Amino acid sequence: MKLTQYTDYSLRVLMYLGFKDGPATISEIAERYDISRNHVVKVAHQLGLLGYLQTVRGKGGGLRLARPAAEINVGAVIRDMENLELVECLGENNTCVLSPPCVLRTALQDALKAFLATLDGYTLADLIDPPQKARRQKMLKVLSL
Repeated sequence: MKLTQYTDYSLRVLMYLGFKDGPATISEIAERYDISRNHVVKVAHQLGLLGYLQTVRGKGGGLRLARPAAEINVGAVIRDMENLELVECLGENNTCVLSPPCVLRTALQDALKAFLATLDGYTLADLIDPPQKARRQKMLKVLSL
């Protein structure tokens, strides 16, 4: 599975805002990641509509997270930003005649569920504070959970 550049940029914008104390500008984010300002505008607009970030107007304004990083689930962001129809038969407009008995469809559905289940185990806070996640994973392993 390969995520689109749009989703990649979405995660980068959220991570940048998670690291940043205070608001950040579109230009600042674009320059920092060396990506098109127009791309950042589109991504920021969509993230704002979805409630992941907010825009503060005026002097000292910019973009900031709309909620704490620990409340932003990575799997949810990917579901919101990505078209997860890996093949036609996983979509709403499925016209494949093989779909009902097809094992490939089931295998792809299982793989997608596993992919998203893994990402559901991470929040934005985990991405911007990796040692915390590593400690948690080690603790879960020690506790056999």
